[in-house]
Amino acid sequence: MRGCRFNLMDVVLHADAIHRGMGQIMPTSRRVCFASLMTADPNLLEPVYLCNISVPQEAMGNVYGVLTRRRGHVFSEEQRPGTPQMTLLAYLPVMESFGFTADLRSHTGGKAFPQCSFDHWEPMTGNPFADGNKCNETVLAVRKRKGLKVAVPELGQYLDKL
Repeated sequence: MRGCRFNLMDVVLHADAIHRGMGQIMPTSRRVCFASLMTADPNLLEPVYLCNISVPQEAMGNVYGVLTRRRGHVFSEEQRPGTPQMTLLAYLPVMESFGFTADLRSHTGGKAFPQCSFDHWEPMTGNPFADGNKCNETVLAVRKRKGLKVAVPELGQYLDKL
């Protein structure tokens, strides 16, 4: 979570010192934080690579095809003076970069040479609570990997029961 702050404005603790402590405050504050997160407009940020790709002009179409399949996009292309080599600068989500070099080389006959480095964080498109989008698939995969219930919990689970 980024840019979140929760202020505890008022609390009434147990009169007996033995019963006061984090066990009295934490469960309630935890439920409040979870409920406020779910009622807000949450989104996931994904890391994005800056890819510097050197490729001959005749293989550029294949590079564009590979990048498009992997949710990447080219934002700059320059020709090296006096050579048929092109230098492409593209953004590629890290999640889509696994096997990118091998895929790129197989589609260009080994003529493309990518170099990737982290550039920025970008919000994922889609609602993490709505089924059928990449953001929701990521949330469900992380929950499964961490051993949590795969389904996202309902809001009523965190609301006050009084």
